[in-house]
Amino acid sequence: MSLRIAVLTVSDTRTPETDSSGTLLAEGVAAAGHVLAARSIVRDDRYAIRALLSAWIADAGINAILVSGGTGITARDVTVEAVRPLLDKEIDGFGELFRWLSYDDVGTSTIQSRALGGIANRTLIFCLPGSTRACELGWHRILRPQLDAGNKPCNFVELLPRL
Repeated sequence: MSLRIAVLTVSDTRTPETDSSGTLLAEGVAAAGHVLAARSIVRDDRYAIRALLSAWIADAGINAILVSGGTGITARDVTVEAVRPLLDKEIDGFGELFRWLSYDDVGTSTIQSRALGGIANRTLIFCLPGSTRACELGWHRILRPQLDAGNKPCNFVELLPRL
């Protein structure tokens, strides 16, 4: 089953030409047989993030949103604060599994990640760190399998009609 997935990069410095994390996610979406429904870059501003995500969440044609960037702990990292109030439910296991898997790559520095997953208006939302390596791990090890209807014993695709 093909999903319509939007990709958002949160950054004050990246451009379409330098957004390697957004490109990795967009290419991964297409390679997995899904449709890239939208792609954008927005600055590290909780209200700008929230405004764009709100429009995508309200769009019945978007099934999932992948966000990269802004999940750290510095003052400019506001993605989690922008996204969390929009969520109807959090998917705690996403952040937990992301940090567990990333421990092999970055050791205890993984505790600085606030990777977040949730559901808003029947739309799946996953927030990943902005590094390309982190997006690669999150996409290949967690999201691609869970957004595949053939993944067993269960996956997010089969849950979408019941969200």
